[in-house]
Amino acid sequence: MVDKAGAQRWLDKYVGAWETYDPAAIGALFAKDAEYRWHPWDEGDRIASGREAIVTAWLGNKDAPGTYVGDYRPLLVHDNTVVAVGTSRYYADSTRRKLVRAYHNLWIIEFDDEGRCSGFTEWYMKSPKAK
Repeated sequence: MVDKAGAQRWLDKYVGAWETYDPAAIGALFAKDAEYRWHPWDEGDRIASGREAIVTAWLGNKDAPGTYVGDYRPLLVHDNTVVAVGTSRYYADSTRRKLVRAYHNLWIIEFDDEGRCSGFTEWYMKSPKAK
């Protein structure tokens, strides 16, 4: 069972993996048979199924180095399910002086007994005004 502190550690590792695009760090987050959905309505081939597919999807859509900032926290934790909220910000370049777009996120994350994500579904809403 995951707790709030464990969920926050996982979220922090998620941010680190997104910032570095280290395949091992990405893979370490997810169970071998995990499913990753970018939208709650994703089905079939729109779902990254399995750790390798998730790593491949992340590496196929990289942000320029230093342009992403993620800040996420667990909102609710129940058994092995976490509802996390936060923001994703994307900047024009690594100086982070010009914000290009920002999203408010809500994620449903299912964990296995080893603390790896077995199911990830995200809802993201683009901020009408980059902040």
